[in-house]
Formats: sequence, C-alpha cells, structure tokens
Amino acid sequence: MPIPLPGVISRFDASSPSYASYPTADRFVDAFSAEQASQALVQRQYQAAATVLPLSVCVYVAFNESVRHQCAGSASGIPHTHGQTYLRYLSREADLRLRYLGRGQRVCQLHLGGPSLNALCDDELRELMKMLYSGFNFAPDGEYTIEVNPRTIDVARLRMLAELGFNRLTFDVQDFDPAVQQAAHCVHRIQPVEEVFSLVKSARFLGFKSVNLQLMFGLPQQTPESFDRTLEQITSLQPDRIALYAYTHLPQQFRSHRRTVPTELPTEGARGLMLSRSLSVFKKAGYVHVGLDYFALPADSLAIAKRQGRLHRNFLGYSAQPDCDLISLGVSAIGRIGASYSQNAQTLDAYYDCLDQGRLPVVRGMVLTRDDLVRRSVIMALICQGRLEFESIDLAHLIDFKSYFSAELTLLQGFQAEGVVEVSDTDLQITTRGGHFARSVAAVFDRYLQADHIREKSFSMV
Repeated sequence: MPIPLPGVISRFDASSPSYASYPTADRFVDAFSAEQASQALVQRQYQAAATVLPLSVCVYVAFNESVRHQCAGSASGIPHTHGQTYLRYLSREADLRLRYLGRGQRVCQLHLGGPSLNALCDDELRELMKMLYSGFNFAPDGEYTIEVNPRTIDVARLRMLAELGFNRLTFDVQDFDPAVQQAAHCVHRIQPVEEVFSLVKSARFLGFKSVNLQLMFGLPQQTPESFDRTLEQITSLQPDRIALYAYTHLPQQFRSHRRTVPTELPTEGARGLMLSRSLSVFKKAGYVHVGLDYFALPADSLAIAKRQGRLHRNFLGYSAQPDCDLISLGVSAIGRIGASYSQNAQTLDAYYDCLDQGRLPVVRGMVLTRDDLVRRSVIMALICQGRLEFESIDLAHLIDFKSYFSAELTLLQGFQAEGVVEVSDTDLQITTRGGHFARSVAAVFDRYLQADHIREKSFSMV
C-alpha cells in the first residue's frame, strides 16, 4: 500500500472514531434504561429461529477502578477475593440476561479480556467458562479469543486455555525495546522478546488457530530506529495477525497518561516514519491490510473474509463471523441487540448495586433511528470493505443514495481531488492510497460528528 504524501496526511489526518459501532459510544444517553435493554433481549428470543443469527459474547474482566482508562494498570497485587466476588456477579448478570434471552442461544464468537483478566487463577477461569458453557451453545467452528499478558502466562496455562476451548490468542506486546517498555507507563508490560517467542511457539504447538500480536507506535522514547528492531523481530515470528495502534496522548481523559513525560514522546515526523516503515515491513513480510490498524497473513480467516467481501466489525474488532448481536458481560461492557446499544455501569459499586437489586446493570445506551441504521450500513461497508455500492443501500433501506447523501458526496470532493476516494454513478471506492484514511472517509457520513462542526481531539488520530 503506497504511503500518502505529507500534505495529504496533514489535510485528512484528524481525530476520528474507530467505528466499532455507529453511532459511537460517546453518543449513548443516560435515558436508555435497563428495562429497554431487557425488552430488546425478549424481542430477540421471540423472533423466528430462521431469522436469528448466532450471538457474539464478550466478557470484560475488571475488578479494579481503572476500567475507564485507555491503558489500565497491571492487575497484579489485587486480592484474590476480588476475583471470586467479580465472578459471582458476572454469573448473576449472565443469568439475568439469559432469563430474558432464553438459554442455549448459539454463539459463534467469544472474546475474553480486560485489565484484571490475568489476575484470575486457573480454577476461576474454569469456573467462568463453565458458567458460559452452561448458558450458551458454542458453535464448533466459532472464534474464541482471549487476551493474554506475556508476563503472566506460561505453557501450562496456555494448555489449559486450549482445553477450555479457546482457539485464538492476543498477546499485548506493544514494543520489545526495554527502554520504551520502561518509559511507557501506560503499557505496564515489561517482557523479554525471548519469552514472547517461546509462548507463540508453544501456542502453535498446542493447536491455536490464530495468534495476534498488538503493537503500538508513538510511545515515549520510541524512535523509528528502535521500532525498526521491534518490527524485524515481530515479522520474523510471523504471527497470524498484527494490530498496529497509534498512541494518542490524552492526559485529560486517562489518568495513566499523566505519568508520561511529554518531551519523551516522538515528534509527528518520527511517528510518520514509524507508520511508513511498519506498512512497508508488513507488506514485504506478506501481510494483507485487513482494515484500519489490522494486518493478517493471506491464509488467516480475516484476510479470507476481506477477499470474499464478508468482513464485519463490532466492539470485538474485525470478525470473519456473520454480523450479529453482541452480549457483553462485566463492568463498562457494551453490547448490541437488534437496533439498540447498551452499556453497563462503569464502576464496581454501581455494577454490583444494580445486580443486588435484581436488574441488569445497564446505565446508558440508545435505540437507533432509521437514519442511524442507514448510516451504520454505509460506515461499516467503508470500514470493512473499502467499497460501497449505492444500489445495495437503496434496496436495503428504501432510499435514493445520491439524494439522501448529496451533502456528503459534496464533502467527498476534496478526498477525490487527492486520490483518496473514487466516486462513480454507481459506487464509492476508497483507493489503495486512501486506505490510510478510511476513518476520515467514514466520518463524512457520521451525522453526529459532522454536527459538532469543530471536532475535539477526543478520539485517536487517523
């Protein structure tokens, strides 16, 4: 994928959502109630079985008070009883949701993560999975992912995870350089490269279908040269997937970022070099740009789904599974049922209090309007496929695309002039060069963001 010129970057690199959903979570309202969330579950239960797709399930494990921070601290040192208490309340929430939804719903995707996940002992993980297996029907060909910290896992635990049914692993590496690991207070992951290599080798031997490594550029004390070494080590390991995230310094939002010394952050020029070199290295190593920050080897299910035009995106990231409803359990977890989104309480006290009262811990969310549904289809097509056929939107939503989005098509003329998009009478295509700016293109169709007029830097940079 060619790298855009600096002038193009300066014009289209903006603070934009990553569009795990549309509308985005910052648009949720407190007026959305737990009763509305339960009604959505009941409505799904009574839909004709032939029209109901399998579920995705997400469990967010966070029993400390850092759940609202972008880079939460290590869960080490947390009392063991906290994990047992949290699991007990997770079970209560699952039982409540299944009471409305019905037990035995088919699940095609599971994601288990969160800042306190690694503090759970083996028996607690087994208890958690037993609870999930008793309530849901997991498809044999599903994607079951768990996030692991290389510092707190060994071969024995990897073997246990495989036995529990997990078939995909995400290692949060971020950078192998010791100086960067020490300086990047938001990372809290000091691990030698040899340990990660050994764990990946063991995971493959144990039969995990996919291993994903997460990297981050723009961290304190990172340089293009130091990141080159990390890239060389990562690509020599050949993980099935690589997620490359840009660090956005937001001390006003995330308490952990306030520990970072601003003068240690790389310049914009250095960040641009890191991105440019990363893309070049990934391409040379045979990786396919799946979308946004994700890269995969051609044989990986994400790359195959991208080629076949069936890639989807939700709060769990990109998925090769069908686009479907999402049940999310835990503090601050966000779910989607039908035309509604809901988010759980963001503190332990509030989360526990709701469940003690026998009600879902939902504190905010929204019911999507017809316009929201139309725009969600457009934005997800751009984010996932990089291409949009006007007729498909016309038929699905009974509109005339060019009339409905006449203002947006006018806004895209600047993108056209720079070769970021191509617009014909029948479709809209993000070019190869424009793939770097898919979020900016999608943002043109975001009614809420455009209504803000002046976009605050509350999202990461494109």
